[in-house]
Amino acid sequence: MAIKQLDDFDFGFTAVSEDELKAMERQLQQQVDAKDTELETVSRTYEQKLTTLYKMVMPLLNNLAKDADKDYIYWPGRQKKMADFIKKVESLINDN
Repeated sequence: MAIKQLDDFDFGFTAVSEDELKAMERQLQQQVDAKDTELETVSRTYEQKLTTLYKMVMPLLNNLAKDADKDYIYWPGRQKKMADFIKKVESLINDN
C-alpha cells in the first residue's frame, strides 16, 4: 500500500473575513426563511384538506350510527352515491 503525500492534504476550510461570514449567514438565513414560508404554505394546504375531509366523512358516520339497534340499513342507490363520494375524496386528496 502506497503512502499518500501528506503535503497535498486539505482540511477543506477557507479563512474568511467577518464581513464575508456575516454575508454567508444572511444568505443562509434567507434560505431558511424561504423554506419556512414554503412549509407553512404546505401545512396550511394539508390542514384545509383534512378539515374538508372531516366535514365530508362525519355526516356518513353520523348517519350510520343512527338507529344502532336496528340490524339493517336501507340504502338505495348506494353504489352510485359511494362512487360519487369516492371521486370527491380523490379529487380533494389529489388536488395539488
